Amino acid sequence: MAKQGRRPKPTDIWPPDRPPWGAAWRSHFRVARESFGYVAWRLGHTVLAWSLIAIAIALPASLFLLDANLRRAAGDWQGAAGFSVYFSLAAPPTAGTDLADQLASMPEVAHVRLITPAEAIAELAGRGGMAGALEALDANPLPATIRATLAAGTSKAELETLVAAAAAAQGVDEVVAETDWLERLAAIRQLVQRLEWLVAAMFGLGVVLVSSASVRLAVEARLAEVQVLALVGASRRAIRRPFLYLGAIYGGGGGLLAAMIVAGALVWLEAPLARLFASYGGTLEVIGFDPRFVGALVASGIALGVVGAVLAARARLRQLAVVT
Repeated sequence: MAKQGRRPKPTDIWPPDRPPWGAAWRSHFRVARESFGYVAWRLGHTVLAWSLIAIAIALPASLFLLDANLRRAAGDWQGAAGFSVYFSLAAPPTAGTDLADQLASMPEVAHVRLITPAEAIAELAGRGGMAGALEALDANPLPATIRATLAAGTSKAELETLVAAAAAAQGVDEVVAETDWLERLAAIRQLVQRLEWLVAAMFGLGVVLVSSASVRLAVEARLAEVQVLALVGASRRAIRRPFLYLGAIYGGGGGLLAAMIVAGALVWLEAPLARLFASYGGTLEVIGFDPRFVGALVASGIALGVVGAVLAARARLRQLAVVT
């Protein structure tokens, strides 16, 4: 004889029995299998819902990757901060050597490299397609250049002092400090972060609405089944469970498709990004796209899909007096 799960109420027709061990898991498995069968049967609508959810998730995810890589780039550039000195074409030949020796003697400067006009033209000629064009020139159009790398711990004020001293040297035409790039990069990062939160909020709401609309259609399609379950006394949790699984399937599939979209975009942009990094003497190393990132996309899609399913199910079932 089965054990009673709770004390019987006066309104109970017969005392409730405790369900067998594992019945709840078997019920969840059955509902999940029926939900997958439902989305497979309506494959066209399912693919459309997945696509809309994937686009909504992929956009803020792409901004997150962009912010992560900008943060890494800022850290790398801060580690090798410095400035470049460009001399005028009319500068004396000894101007570059004198300034390079002066900078090398300063404790704030870790490394100084002097690039003479001959070395600059030779470096440019070594790049593909430039040798023929340079041979047609009557004179070397490139000036002497100094690239100075600062020692670790050098403050911005000390860098500004070094830049001012270099700009006042004989024959100097322009001095470019890398802090300008860092400040611009920081401004870009701040803009990307704000866009990331704004887009995530807007498109997260879009995912909830898409999931809610899809689950609302499922409720209408299974309206007769819902009414029968309500008549035989099924609990609110049991009635809503299939629709929550549908929301999770829609959201999880959309999150997985979003990861595929981001991966495809990275593959498509890999070649031009590698050339861009190589032009600055660096190598392309995109960070952030890893199993944790993919798992976060899928988990976010499932969470938003379930939220949309809860809203749709509660609104429609309340109209049927199923949910009080």
